[in-house]
Amino acid sequence: MTDKVGLKESVALIGAGNMGLALLEGWTSQNLIGSVSVVEPQPSQRLQNLCAEHGYVLNGAAAPRDAVVLAVKPQALESGAVAAAPFVGPSTVVASILAGKRIGDIAAHLPTRAIVRAMPNTPAAIGRGITGAFSSPATSAAQRELADALLRAVGAVEWVEDESLIDAVTAVSGSGPAYVFYFAECLAAAGAEAGLPAALAARLARATVEGAGELMRRQPETGPDELRRRVTSPGGTTAAALEVLEAPDGLAALIRRAVASAKRRATELSG
Repeated sequence: MTDKVGLKESVALIGAGNMGLALLEGWTSQNLIGSVSVVEPQPSQRLQNLCAEHGYVLNGAAAPRDAVVLAVKPQALESGAVAAAPFVGPSTVVASILAGKRIGDIAAHLPTRAIVRAMPNTPAAIGRGITGAFSSPATSAAQRELADALLRAVGAVEWVEDESLIDAVTAVSGSGPAYVFYFAECLAAAGAEAGLPAALAARLARATVEGAGELMRRQPETGPDELRRRVTSPGGTTAAALEVLEAPDGLAALIRRAVASAKRRATELSG
């Protein structure tokens, strides 16, 4: 076991569905890890090919690793912990991406207190995700740095100092891609209702959301409020639309209610 974070740590990945596989591909593309063991009862052909190409051990013998990434479905925590336990040694950090499962839930099933609870989102599949993370008090600086490097392979990482904030992270960025997709869906439907052919409205809406997101990415020093003002001419068409969206019961109120509802549900699932 190493005691310094580098680029050749040994890692066990427990669960290689969509998010687990995205992490593994991120580690591979960045040459981030040394030896890799993957536990996945139903490996996809894509996973099998990746393991064969890079010499990763798939469903093989277990031994303690520097890090264990627990990426099974939340309802499979118990069986996932059974699979993970042989990879956990005295210096292992466990990073869990199980939605709704707290540090205490993980600690109750594994022989370690060095645990990171993380909430990535689906753009991780293309390396553009963002993850909110919290580390237990028993997690050392080096272990947290290792977990950060593993999570950062699929996008940005933001650390919070209170585990309860992970529920808010879930409501904003964990569920957030669905809000954006739904906005594009609604914009396309409104365009069709305004007289555009449905396929054209869908293309316009999709390209608009993609372009606006890319514009924000390329101008990180400019807030979305300023970008909005730049495209809004006084008395123009955009201003007319924003009068509706900025009404007391408009988009801001709906988003606040949606995020609050998602946070409540995340808290309920966390128990």
